[in-house]
Amino acid sequence: MKIITSPKEIYQLARSWKLKGQRVAVVPTMGCLHEGHLSLMRIGAKHCDRVIVTLFVNPLQFGPNEDLDAYPKQLQLDCDLAEKELVDVVFAPENEAMYSPSFQTEIQVKRLSQGMCAGDRPTHFAGVTTVVTKLFNLTIPDVAVFGMKDFQQLTIIRQLVQDLNFPIEILGGPIIREPDGLAMSSRNKYLTGEGRQRALCLYNSIQAGRKIVAESSGTEISSEIIIEQAKNIVRAAGAKLEYAVVVHEESLQDEKTVTPASVLALAARIDNTVRLIDNSKLVS
Repeated sequence: MKIITSPKEIYQLARSWKLKGQRVAVVPTMGCLHEGHLSLMRIGAKHCDRVIVTLFVNPLQFGPNEDLDAYPKQLQLDCDLAEKELVDVVFAPENEAMYSPSFQTEIQVKRLSQGMCAGDRPTHFAGVTTVVTKLFNLTIPDVAVFGMKDFQQLTIIRQLVQDLNFPIEILGGPIIREPDGLAMSSRNKYLTGEGRQRALCLYNSIQAGRKIVAESSGTEISSEIIIEQAKNIVRAAGAKLEYAVVVHEESLQDEKTVTPASVLALAARIDNTVRLIDNSKLVS
C-alpha cells in the first residue's frame, strides 16, 4: 500500500489506473479510523479494482470554537488498518497542499445544507462540499463511499454529484454500531465514564420511535409524537439536544406524519463537549 501526500501524485496515479480501464473507488475520511470506516473500504473494494482512502482533517468544515485542534489523529494506525483492508493507496495531504494561501473558492449545495446539523454549524457543509469536490477532482473515482451515519452529508453529496455532473456513483454504507447500539464515531474516543452511557440516549430515542411505529398497526402517526419522545429521552439522560427531526430521506423536508420515507435524525452534546449524531428510518 502506498501513502501519498502530494495532490499531483495522487491524480497521476488515479489517472494511470483509469487509462488501464480499472475502476477506482474513493473513501473520504478524516482519519481516526474505526470499523465503520473499514466497512466502507470493503464496499469500495467490492465495486472497484482500486481503492483510495483519504485521511484529511478538513479545516474548512470546522467552525469557531469547534474541535479542530483536538480532533483525534492516528496516522500510522490508520494506515495499518487501511492496509489490512487491501487498500491500494492512502492519500494524506497536509493543509498547505489542499489550500494555498490564496485559496478563495467555495462550493455550496444551498437548500439541503440548511437546518439539521447546519443549525449549530452554519459553515460546515460548505467546507464538506468544497473539500469533497477537490478530492473527486484529484482521485477521479468511479465510486465514492460515504457512511449513512452522516445522513445529511450523504444526501448533500448525492445532490452535489447530480448538480455538477460528476460521473461518480455514490454509495452509502450502513451505520456500524457498538454492541450496545451506540453508532461508531471517531468522537466516541472523547467519551468517558458516565458520558459513554449517556451517549446511548440517541440510539434509545431511535429504538423508541421505531417501536411506536411498529406497534401502530398501520395507523397514521404524527411526527411530533416521535420527536417529543426523543427530546424527553435525550434530556432525561442529561445530554444537550441540538435537534430531533423527522424528515424525508431524499428532500430532508420535515414530515408531519410518519411515512415509509421518514428518517428520524438527532444530534446531541454529551457532557456539553462531545457532539454525536445518529439516524434511522422509522419504518422497517
